[in-house]
Amino acid sequence: MAISMKNVDAAFHNAGQKVGMEIWRIESFQPVPVPKSNYGKFYSGDSYIILFTTALKSGALHHDIHFWLGKNTSQDEAGTAAIKAVELDAALGGRAVQYREVQGYETDKFLTYFRPCIIPLEGGVASGFKKVEQEIYEPRLFLCKGRRVVRVKEVPYSRTSLNHDDVFILDTKTKIFQFNGANASIQEKAKSLEAVQYIKDTYHEGKCEVAIIEDGKLVAEADTGEFWSLFGGFAPIGKKGTSDDDFQLEGGASKLFCVLEGQLKEVEASSLHRGLLKTDKCYLLDCGAELYVWTGRNTSLDQRKTATKAAEEFIISNKKPYHTHITRVIEGFETLMFRSNFNVWPQGSGNAVSEEGRGKVAALLKQQGINVKGLLKAAPPVKEDIPPLLDGSGKLQVWRVNGKSKSSLPAEEIGKFYSGDCYLVLYTYPGDRKEEYLLCSWLGKHSSEAAAARLANDLADSKRGRPVQARYVEGKEPPQFIALFQGIIVFQGGQSSGYKQLISSKDLIDETYSEESVALFRVRGTGPHNTRAVQVKAAATSLNSSDCFILQTERTLFLWYGSFSGLEEQQVANQLVEVLKPGVTAKSIKEGTEPAPFWNAIGDKKAYPSQRDAKETEKDSRLFAWNSSKGSFEVTEIFNYTQEDLLSDDVMILDAYNEIFIWFGQLTSKQEKQEAFNIAQKYLERGSLLEGLSVDTPVYKIVEGSEPAFFMRYFSWDPAKSSAYADPFDRKLASLQGRPIQTVENPPKKRTPVVDAGEAGSIEKGTGPSPNGSGASSATQRKAALAALSSVFNASTTSEALKPPSFRKSPSIKSPSAEETGPESPPQPPVTDLSPQAKVESLVTSLPELNLATEEVENDTKALTYGYEQLKVKSADPVDGIDVTKRESYLSSAEFERVFGIAQTHFYKLPKWKQDQLKRGVDLF
Repeated sequence: MAISMKNVDAAFHNAGQKVGMEIWRIESFQPVPVPKSNYGKFYSGDSYIILFTTALKSGALHHDIHFWLGKNTSQDEAGTAAIKAVELDAALGGRAVQYREVQGYETDKFLTYFRPCIIPLEGGVASGFKKVEQEIYEPRLFLCKGRRVVRVKEVPYSRTSLNHDDVFILDTKTKIFQFNGANASIQEKAKSLEAVQYIKDTYHEGKCEVAIIEDGKLVAEADTGEFWSLFGGFAPIGKKGTSDDDFQLEGGASKLFCVLEGQLKEVEASSLHRGLLKTDKCYLLDCGAELYVWTGRNTSLDQRKTATKAAEEFIISNKKPYHTHITRVIEGFETLMFRSNFNVWPQGSGNAVSEEGRGKVAALLKQQGINVKGLLKAAPPVKEDIPPLLDGSGKLQVWRVNGKSKSSLPAEEIGKFYSGDCYLVLYTYPGDRKEEYLLCSWLGKHSSEAAAARLANDLADSKRGRPVQARYVEGKEPPQFIALFQGIIVFQGGQSSGYKQLISSKDLIDETYSEESVALFRVRGTGPHNTRAVQVKAAATSLNSSDCFILQTERTLFLWYGSFSGLEEQQVANQLVEVLKPGVTAKSIKEGTEPAPFWNAIGDKKAYPSQRDAKETEKDSRLFAWNSSKGSFEVTEIFNYTQEDLLSDDVMILDAYNEIFIWFGQLTSKQEKQEAFNIAQKYLERGSLLEGLSVDTPVYKIVEGSEPAFFMRYFSWDPAKSSAYADPFDRKLASLQGRPIQTVENPPKKRTPVVDAGEAGSIEKGTGPSPNGSGASSATQRKAALAALSSVFNASTTSEALKPPSFRKSPSIKSPSAEETGPESPPQPPVTDLSPQAKVESLVTSLPELNLATEEVENDTKALTYGYEQLKVKSADPVDGIDVTKRESYLSSAEFERVFGIAQTHFYKLPKWKQDQLKRGVDLF
């Protein structure tokens, strides 16, 4: 059904022709363009329409429409925004996805357009509100939430608004305070700092102080005192109360309703499937926390407006929260999340609107006087995308998997693979600061991968888990793998004992390639990164005019050029002849000039195809976070992703369509890393059902800090952010304060603690951020420090003699490096001959370097050392009577270094968080 354009607002006639953002505000029930200088500035009394246009790899333009409703906007304005969004979609050809956004409950996708955050202003033109210029800068208190995008919500300026679970920002005239709840995550603290920077730049012209207040940190700091004085003095804060933010709709089964003349009629069906959706109707899908409006391609503009209005009324009549998300999709352009609610959705039905239909829409728009340049624009020819390849100066090792073991391949066999075998490929190449590894498992189509997976894990463990691991299935090898060999050859059959056992058990004929037999190879490729020669059936029907072929007979080697093959393909085919038969000159023949011996070798001349197989569709890459806390497989898409969305305690899935990357942060567990390929398999199985992904798509396992170039190309990569682990909160705080970022390789300098003799057991550790962002010392260190201080006090020591006038700053102490001190630090000078005052100062000065864990190990393990296997939880010969919280202390020095990959003395010099990270990677607990 043709869409009538007479009611489309004139403001949208030239919209969406260029990549970028466009915003309209509803004024007097009409969309009015917002100046670009005001993008990101929203008023709570108004409603807005936001269009975000992106370019796909194919060159086509993709549109997302959001209509944003301020908390004080009128019902009429909100309805106008929803209807005008439908008109905008019609002006764009009816293919956009539309999202309903309510202030304070915006989707992550919407918030990524306005990084780091949006802070709506009170008032609004259309609503009748007037912005009152304040003569006095009133303090404002904001609640901040979010690990990747931060949601900033103003809350009452009161102590009762604070809690221990969230992060708050107090904005005053001269200073901005960030209050970190004791239970708030590091990621939320870090993202909230971005909001602090935004407030500083937007409302203070970048000129005001910033202070960090840690919940529960009892230190006599001026910033802490000033913060609590603004709330009338310090007092305990209560637990977090429930609010609309915490309201979660029950899931349950999704319900489908058909929109008939503005009324909703439930569709009766035992299960949801694509066949229920008719192209001339509109539907509402109720998924609990999310509503979807589906519109058929043959529906009118009035039908689509009616369906949108019905969804708004459905929220009210069913007493759903006003901020319930509504997403509107058009037939043929359904989102993955929408399709996932159906038990049956045929592959290839998404995004399948024909160019003919697209042309009809464009012609209709042109009749209405609308510019259709962007809609009719043909996609430019796409040049082959060659990803960054690995450094070619590295070392290449290849093993064939033989049963439960592996055997190394001789140099002359490297680059040759058999379809019945599995191979391990380890490539070692120089990185920026250390050697890097790529460990690949190549799986032939007729092989078993069980032993290969185990052997690959063992090989990765021998390299301390540093290699980037990849799994390739025959026929799906990516460019960076093929480039290692400058082209590969795949033979039929197998050479391994596993393949021999397989064909023997199934009574199959061994068709393994031999140098004396007749063999035909199809050659494809234009360079060293994509050249593959694959053995095919030695028959005329295997030929193809678009390719080159190598025919091996008992006496002769033929090189056959298809009439449609290119010069580059012919050149690489010549090169592979030398690899296949070194020193043998092949007879080159063009299609149509074949001699009789050629046809005799492959049977009589028969018809064969002349077209190359269709190239796989290339789609834009997408990033997902894997939720490991849920029992079922669940992922969350990260929209408009950046490098900073790769969080150290997360498992991420980068879907590049032709390749899948499973990325592990440094703080993920060893058990999670071992599940890498299982995670990928579940994702591919899901993708094969909904998006037609091949289950044989190449998969990579990547660990933070060892990202290869072909992964980094999907990001605007900053090497400085991945050179070494840094606390994300400290990283952003350092940037805000203009100081160096503290990492493992650049440990934080430690301030000298100072004793307040007014409270003999009170020690103030330096206020510089610690690895966990709080700056607080551990209970063990504090206990040891108090014991050390108590030992130097005696009856003759008076408190007045030791009391300093106030907390003071002392020079920072830099720990000597291992190169300067050797494997063990020299002993501290004795303090027995010093005065009590000198004893205190000496002990306090050395306190930051006090290594209590080392002393505990020396005391506990003088004669108690055990083997690693005896300390494991499920050991066959476990050890009894040990302190389960310190199992690592029962290992000998040699055993410790073997298990942890680091000397025992060096291990206990690492920060506590780094020690815990290494422990989590070892099965001791």
